Amino acid sequence: MGDTLRGGPRRRRVRVRRGGGRGVPLPLLVPALLGLAFLLVPLIALLVRTPWHSLPEQLTSAEVWQALRLSLVCATAATAVSLVIGVPLAWLLARVEFPGRGLVRALVTLPLVLPPVVGGVALLMALGRNGIVGRWLDSWFGITLPFTTAGVVVAEAFVAMPFLVISVEGTLRAADPRYEEAAATLGASRFTAFRRVTLPLIAPGIAAGAVLAWARALGEFGATITFAGNFPDRTQTMPLAVYLALQSDPEAAIALSLVLLAVSIAVLAGLRDRWMAAG
Repeated sequence: MGDTLRGGPRRRRVRVRRGGGRGVPLPLLVPALLGLAFLLVPLIALLVRTPWHSLPEQLTSAEVWQALRLSLVCATAATAVSLVIGVPLAWLLARVEFPGRGLVRALVTLPLVLPPVVGGVALLMALGRNGIVGRWLDSWFGITLPFTTAGVVVAEAFVAMPFLVISVEGTLRAADPRYEEAAATLGASRFTAFRRVTLPLIAPGIAAGAVLAWARALGEFGATITFAGNFPDRTQTMPLAVYLALQSDPEAAIALSLVLLAVSIAVLAGLRDRWMAAG
């Protein structure tokens, strides 16, 4: 009887501690809900203010289709450029030990935190008509990149490629290197092992990185307007069209923004359902 009386209060204290561990503390719940509202309210406001009655007319105008077509073409080309030079760069960072690798990795990811306008200025200094590389491209090959459609691709690839490199490097570090070592013991060169063993292993990571890079390129604004300008049907992509329309036709700007929002949601949904789950 005495033990029961002594054990009763002890069991009640345990139940109280367990119940408190499952609950969400109010000091965490309130800021979490504020953070969620901070992210969602602007998107809800965009949907509320969308001119649904004139949306078909806004989205079928020639200017919108020109900007959308140019955005899709340039974002796809920038992603292709990022794949060609970004995947080998990620492999180099993940598989090869060399002096200054940490510094190289930091420089590769620099465009992630660099203001896009600064990136555009840097591209002008490098590839402009009087840039350290651009002057040679112009005089030797007659290639001029600034204020051209190719310049849009270059600007978008500059800001989007780090997303691909980070994704592929992470996948390479998680992949088991013993498969490549086994291929090497069977006589395969390092490039053959990369092509026939490594690439199939990291295909989901490459696909996820490519989609992220494509989405980033599609929404690029600062570097594009600085390096390529804003010329309709030549360098005016969707973000630039939104910026221009916001000054003269806010309803058109909202309609264009809705298109970019829909594309972004589709990209995120595709990533979560396929490549992220596969990784």
